Amino acid sequence: MARHLITSAIPYINGIKHLGNLVGSQLPADLYARYLRQRGHEVLFLCATDEHGTPAELAAAKAGKPVADYCAEMHDVQAKIADGFGLSFDHFGRSSSAQNHALTQHFAGALARQGLIKEVSETQIYSQADGRFLPDRYIEGTCPNCGFEDARGDQCDNCTKQLDPTDLINPRSSVSGATDLEERETKHLYLKQSNLRDDLQAWINSKSDWPVLTTSIANKWLNDGDGLQDRGITRDLDWGIPVKNGTEDWPGMEGKVFYVWFDAPIEYIACAQEWVDAGKGSDWERWWRTDKGADDVTYTQFMGKDNVPFHTLSFPATILGSGEPWKLVDYIKSFNYLNYEGGQFSTSRGRGVFMDQALEILPADVWRWWLLSHAPESSDAEFTWENFQAAVNKDLSDVLGNFVSRVTKFCRSKFDETVPSAGEYGPAEHALIADLTKRIRAYESHMEAMDVRKSAAELRAIWAAGNEYLQEAAPWSVFKEDPDRAAAQIRLALNLIRLYAVLSAPFIPTTAAKLFVAMNTLDTSWPDDVAAALGSLEAGHEFAVPDNLFAKITDEEREDWAAKFSGVRT
Repeated sequence: MARHLITSAIPYINGIKHLGNLVGSQLPADLYARYLRQRGHEVLFLCATDEHGTPAELAAAKAGKPVADYCAEMHDVQAKIADGFGLSFDHFGRSSSAQNHALTQHFAGALARQGLIKEVSETQIYSQADGRFLPDRYIEGTCPNCGFEDARGDQCDNCTKQLDPTDLINPRSSVSGATDLEERETKHLYLKQSNLRDDLQAWINSKSDWPVLTTSIANKWLNDGDGLQDRGITRDLDWGIPVKNGTEDWPGMEGKVFYVWFDAPIEYIACAQEWVDAGKGSDWERWWRTDKGADDVTYTQFMGKDNVPFHTLSFPATILGSGEPWKLVDYIKSFNYLNYEGGQFSTSRGRGVFMDQALEILPADVWRWWLLSHAPESSDAEFTWENFQAAVNKDLSDVLGNFVSRVTKFCRSKFDETVPSAGEYGPAEHALIADLTKRIRAYESHMEAMDVRKSAAELRAIWAAGNEYLQEAAPWSVFKEDPDRAAAQIRLALNLIRLYAVLSAPFIPTTAAKLFVAMNTLDTSWPDDVAAALGSLEAGHEFAVPDNLFAKITDEEREDWAAKFSGVRT
């Protein structure tokens, strides 16, 4: 048994996330966590809400609520939706927690002791119309690098180049649209990332097994132009973690808070403390400190490509720069974007299908299957209602659902709701077992490599193999001449249903649970020996015919949903 720490990029608090956010981090992380648990490994799967910064303040103001109350409410909303999608977090924390306050202040103090914090007097953008300093991401304009007209002051979402607000062409306030922006002097703390450039480069170079998407973005930030730049870690805001040097006040930093991109990744660690303090676990340090047992932990992060720079450079700079024995990430699984009907999903612009809306119209497993089987791994992927309908109907209804229905109903009609005892397996059955053994070993290999789409394709092929066997065996015809032979065929097919439940559980956990109930078994063991696994349900074992697993999506439903989600969510 190995120990696996898994974190998903933490979703921002200002609203419900869309399906692109879900497939870019939380859902594939859940897939991996569920698989590893099934294989007997010890897993700690953590996520949280990212609650600090101006977007939270503005969203709260729009809702007419104090920001702390708004964040608490939205955390509960996001937690409920995550549960609705079957996301199996061991803990779903909050970056505004007392644990993260203390740990963020601790890291700042540790970095200062290492000589990696400097105080900088600088000019920042102040908006007369808004009456406030504008954080980087609340200044928009044209990217000087690629010409994208909606680049933000911290980063261009189009080319991912790190920016400063003063780099933008024709800058404007994204709060009010005002262009009467002026520069005012203020003091801030900077993390001297440039001092750690060689250490970070060596660390990135050592990750030869990482996705090219991940390392290419990291190397771009490390080497483009003047290379890795020092980064401001404080802001002139009211809502956030107060700037302190450990537990001590930081002279000259009164009234300032840490930048959300400094404290948010630290919440991964603080979340483990929250997990323990909530009574769900014990000894969080054995997961996070290499001097307390974390040397044998494999740490995997899941995220969209827009989050890669902060997780490959800024957060590791915090960890390495502290001089303390904290666990560094071993593998970063990054994803491209899922687009929506020829454009982009967008939380800020309310475009696409959002997680709560998705659950209102279809069960979670339907979304889980489509999203994971179309995960944007090697390139951006596209959601269209036509593709969604076709894939769901074919994969879930025609392949898996149809197999379960045909087998259980035929058995009930000819042998009652018990596993038939007569007959022996012949060449066709042994050939199927051999084929499934090869496919299941391939499935395991893809899952362990976190190749999401390949895993889904292999799982579907395993389902299809059962259908092909059933079609060729034709027990409904064989029964007329040789009922014992038909009994053996159906006994194997019923065991296939249990096997499918085991293999499918990481992808479609609710459906898998229904199949275990229908097959009346608590045997969820992994098929290390496929032949033995296909004998789990012995002759005479009782089962029940389940309800239809997946209703087909009709053309009328598809057209209604396409129209419903064609506009902008307010």
